[in-house]
Amino acid sequence: MTSMAPYVLRPASPADAERLGHIGVATFIESYTADIPGDAMVAHCTREHSRAMYEHYLSGAAARAWLAEHAGTGAPIGYALLCRPDLPVPVGPGDLELKRLYVLSRFHGSGAGPALMHAAIEAAREAGAPRVLLGTYEANRRAVAFYRREGFRQVGTRQFDVGGRLFDDIVMARYS
Repeated sequence: MTSMAPYVLRPASPADAERLGHIGVATFIESYTADIPGDAMVAHCTREHSRAMYEHYLSGAAARAWLAEHAGTGAPIGYALLCRPDLPVPVGPGDLELKRLYVLSRFHGSGAGPALMHAAIEAAREAGAPRVLLGTYEANRRAVAFYRREGFRQVGTRQFDVGGRLFDDIVMARYS
C-alpha cells in the first residue's frame, strides 16, 4: 500500500464489532436498495449486522477480520470477514468462508477491496486452508466480476434469506 491510499487497513477485533455492523448496514442498503423491499432490508440488517452478530463471528476459532478506515479520519469504509463455512456446498477439511467483503461505493476503485481480499486470502493460506468459499447475489454483477478477477469460480448455488424473502446466490471458491 502506498502513502497515497485513502485508507488504512488493520486487523479487526471483537472491540470493532460495532464498526463492522455499521459498514455492513451501510453497504448492504447501498447495494441492494433497488432489489430488496424495505421491510425485508431492515429486518435483515437488524439481525445480520448487529454488534452481537459480529461479536459472535469474531469469537470463532477460525474467524479473522480486517477493517479499512479512512486515512484522514479513521472512519470505517470497509471490511472483510473470514470464518468457518456455512454454505450448502460440500466443504472440505480446513476450508474457510469469506463471509463478507464490503466497501462503501465511494471507495470502489481505491484499492481497499483488493487489499481486504488479499489480507483474507493470505490469512487463509497461512491457516492451511485449501479453499476459500463465498456466497454472493448472482445479480450483483460488479461483485461477481470482482470475485472472478480475484480467482474465484462458481461451485454451487444457494437461496439467501433476506428478511423472509429468498434470493438466488451463487457460491464461489478459490484455491488458496
